[in-house]
Amino acid sequence: MLSEIERGRANPTLAVALRIAQAFEITLDELVDSDSPRSRIEVIRGNDPHYQFRRDEECEVRTLSPLQREKDVEIYEVKLARGGALRSSAHFEGTREFLTVIKGNVQVESDASTETLRAGDSANYFADQPHAIVNRGKGEATIYLVVVYQ
Repeated sequence: MLSEIERGRANPTLAVALRIAQAFEITLDELVDSDSPRSRIEVIRGNDPHYQFRRDEECEVRTLSPLQREKDVEIYEVKLARGGALRSSAHFEGTREFLTVIKGNVQVESDASTETLRAGDSANYFADQPHAIVNRGKGEATIYLVVVYQ
């Protein structure tokens, strides 16, 4: 039915239009492109479950960048439980990660290199190879992670 609506061959009911908007995670107003003024500031609320990327006993990852945009930069808040780790496979060639430790002590592993970081420390490394961030402290660790795709 969506293709028929796009070609002007069908007119959706309000209920169908609302279901389409919900499927795209937008408001009905955004779907019909209302002329009402929109804020140029896009806000991601801290309690919005759509931005919870991962949550388990080891690790919590929250996306801080818009999900629906084509982008070459992603921003995350990562919380690692004591002994927890965020282990990643290689990303696309040329991808780099930049991280800053907000709380705790972490070990960053990329290729054969390993560095230990404390609160206030920052590091960057190629992420186009297997890599990991491991909490080596006595409590929870919090970091901000920026992934830049080339």
